[in-house]
Amino acid sequence: MALDALPRPVAVVVGAGGVLGAAHVGVGYALEERGFVPDMIIGTSVGALNGAIAAAHPDRAAPWLDHVWTQLRRREVYPLGYLSSRASIFTDRGLRRLIARSGLPSRIEELAVPFTAVAMDLGTGAAALLDHGDLESALLASAAIPGILPPVDREGRTLVDGGVIAYVPVLAARQAGAASVVVVATGPESSPLSPTVPRRRAGAIAARAGQLLLHHQIERDLHEVSQHIPTVVLPTGVDTWPAPWDFGHTRRLISTASRTAGRFLDGLRVSGPGLYRLENAPAVPAGPGEPSASSASGAAR
Repeated sequence: MALDALPRPVAVVVGAGGVLGAAHVGVGYALEERGFVPDMIIGTSVGALNGAIAAAHPDRAAPWLDHVWTQLRRREVYPLGYLSSRASIFTDRGLRRLIARSGLPSRIEELAVPFTAVAMDLGTGAAALLDHGDLESALLASAAIPGILPPVDREGRTLVDGGVIAYVPVLAARQAGAASVVVVATGPESSPLSPTVPRRRAGAIAARAGQLLLHHQIERDLHEVSQHIPTVVLPTGVDTWPAPWDFGHTRRLISTASRTAGRFLDGLRVSGPGLYRLENAPAVPAGPGEPSASSASGAAR
């Protein structure tokens, strides 16, 4: 497998995406089935939670994550409640319960694989790389969507969701000393965007602008890192994404991502620094005899 030839240390970078993080589980199955274990894991937002579970259970993370994700419901993650402040719409008690039942140690240093959660310092706008200390507060900070979940005060800083500054934290991986990276990213922001003009409605225009903003951030960071080290972006094959609050598509996201990432890995060839990914890859069909996803054979872009 081409991943075996990647320069060490290899970092797995797990991006943001909320409910779309279920696709991370499918990619995890594809990696584990091929015997791949990273040297470090860097995660943002939901990618930090998934990454921490993977770092705690490096040989059997996918089944752990599968169990967690298939049990999730919206009211568990985003519970409405009366807050003592006006910092957020939802409380973080649901996320705290989720972390508590995820089989995680209390401190980052106790994870089996070196791990970093990425958040953003609300005061300075700088990335906060949380690679030591209390694990729960690091995960809460990395997932604290501004206005949606409360910010976290940690080590004298007020922290919010790392996806604001590092939706796919490849720069943090390189800063941590990675010699190559394997990227697990989800959502339409991580895929090539069609030049579609949205309907002239406030919600649609804002959503399209936000998607473009994240897409350009992701592309900028990927191209920056890939100039120096091999950067492998694993496809999910998902072309129809659910709404951010809809947890009813978990099984579809997991199975589609597992098949697509597995086929990509089996055809991957890596030769030096560069960006290795599928371009415009369609979803992998479920049944035998149907056409498979188009392959770029892992060619550097």
